Amino acid sequence: MTSESIMVPRAQSLPEKVCGQHRDRQAIVYIRQSTLQQVERNQESTRLQYALVDRAFALGWPREAIVVVDDDLGRSGASIEGRLGFQRLVAEVGLGRVGLVLGVEMSRLARSCRDWHQLLEICSLFDTLIADADGVYDPSNFNDRLLLGLKGTMSEAELHIIKARMLEGRRAKARRGELAKSLPAGYVARPSGEVIFEPDEQAQGVIRLIFDLFERLRSVGGVLRYLNEHNIQMPIRRKDGPTKGDLEWRRPSRATLHNLFNNPIYAGVYAWGARPVDRRRQKPGRPGTGRCVKAPDNVEVFLPDRLPAYISLEQFESIQAQIRANLPSAQGPVRAGSALLSGMVICGACGLRMQPTYNNNGQVARYICNGMHMAYAEPICQSLKAAPVDEAVSRAILRSLEPAALEISLAVASDLEAERKSLDRQWQQRLERAQFEVDRARRSYASVEPENRLVARSLEKSWEEALASQARLMVDYDRFQRERLQAPSRTELEAIRTLTQDLPALWQAATTTQRERQEIVRLLLERVIIKMVDDTEHVEVTCHWHGGNQTMHKVIRPVARITALSSYPALIARMKELYEAGHSSRCIANILNEEGFVPPKRRNTYTPEMVRHRLVAAGIAKPQRKKPSASAMIVREPDEWTIRELAEAIGMPQATLYY
Repeated sequence: MTSESIMVPRAQSLPEKVCGQHRDRQAIVYIRQSTLQQVERNQESTRLQYALVDRAFALGWPREAIVVVDDDLGRSGASIEGRLGFQRLVAEVGLGRVGLVLGVEMSRLARSCRDWHQLLEICSLFDTLIADADGVYDPSNFNDRLLLGLKGTMSEAELHIIKARMLEGRRAKARRGELAKSLPAGYVARPSGEVIFEPDEQAQGVIRLIFDLFERLRSVGGVLRYLNEHNIQMPIRRKDGPTKGDLEWRRPSRATLHNLFNNPIYAGVYAWGARPVDRRRQKPGRPGTGRCVKAPDNVEVFLPDRLPAYISLEQFESIQAQIRANLPSAQGPVRAGSALLSGMVICGACGLRMQPTYNNNGQVARYICNGMHMAYAEPICQSLKAAPVDEAVSRAILRSLEPAALEISLAVASDLEAERKSLDRQWQQRLERAQFEVDRARRSYASVEPENRLVARSLEKSWEEALASQARLMVDYDRFQRERLQAPSRTELEAIRTLTQDLPALWQAATTTQRERQEIVRLLLERVIIKMVDDTEHVEVTCHWHGGNQTMHKVIRPVARITALSSYPALIARMKELYEAGHSSRCIANILNEEGFVPPKRRNTYTPEMVRHRLVAAGIAKPQRKKPSASAMIVREPDEWTIRELAEAIGMPQATLYY
């Protein structure tokens, strides 16, 4: 074959790709900017994209057939999600209504190869041309398709390079501790970028009070209740809007307190990378979603002593440990129930946590191991009354506290005085702020011209509102003064010292709440392991103390059946011996009590009736014949009934018939 016989196809000129079948359909001009800031600042780029309407007209489309799709201004091209304009474009092409798609460059249409090649495939199937500033392309033509694919790949790579460069710059700045971050309550930034404490004294005092409250109450819920009970609000600086930077006071919430306690900045730590994006959790079209929270010690940048601190790093770690311990799967916070060891008891048989249950209106507590029973319907592992275990642990706690009695008395007095001063300081600061608002409103009203009544009326109303708010606050403060904790007198301090010298009396005092006892136990004990010995009245209680020490205690629990007593065989043998010796039931009961035999259900002594019943049940004695009742010996008419017979016949309790 000669070279002259080879047919080389002549390249089509750009206008030749545009045919009448294309001009019979619409031409869509697609316009997009990645962010709203670009829409506002890069207006020249937006004008260039709108100018593509003239290019479509030059290619032969009448102006009424040219459609501008600008729904995606301020939308990123990284994904089709959330881009209503691009979705509309693809739909119109798929319906065969579009002959030409114009964009100033390929990156305006898509920066994702997946979305880009999907558009190319649809345009190829429906014979739709694509045009940019460089030329017109036919996706059904292999050479044009190759060039379009290369341009789409370059657009995606360009986005990746831009993101990587920006992220690396942020990371390098964060490693130096210079990357600006949104500051939480209690901090402000100077114009130079330096982070300082909140200059408002009241706002700073509230933040310090919150951390002091957690040290005492040991739970987020307890702190929240205290703040709401005393009407203490959170200081928040506005981050946007016309009042940006102004200090506002908002009602505290659990989420706000959780964020405060979990933020290491309050310990003086500069942390970055604590909330990375997990793409598996990210919702399409919502780039701010999918964030996961890392532990403070696992963040990418952790620089201690870089910022002013409200608490020490050790205090911050202690707060984190307490919050983890308060989770339902952990020990949990102090509860309001009567069980002393709620959330701390471990089953010695299976190792699961034992739960407290209550009956008799919450007066009687039990520790029950029912985890496997609830999950797999297996038999309950262990169940016993809480009282004997709580008493044994209380005795151990009191023995451990005896050397610290004097320190306890001083700490109690100090805590009372500190709480009184803290609340009074908060009220004084609130009153001072209310007076400032009144003075500012008065000055504003005084500075306006009297003739300008339009402004004067508005300022006068603001002044009246400030005065009314101050009056309400004064009334609340007077009520607080009447109900607040008074400073302990010398007599009260002496009573505190006397009580702490007799710790058992203080422990059992009516003024000591069960919640306070639980808090003391948690400060000293890590957990308590309970194991019943062969389902008898004997219980082994192992206390694991903070610091690693362990103590074993033997406890006697009440049992429901006398046969569950470990001394039951010896008891029956002794009863039989005394009965065969001719002793009466009363005499046998007295002898058993003297010899130390104890009945079940925590009774102190045996009674003759109990002895007689047990002798009959064990087959040692014969049951006594019951004497016939008086009603059975009376001759009755056919229509006469006894109370018992009538109650059985009509199904009514005898006590009801008597009334």
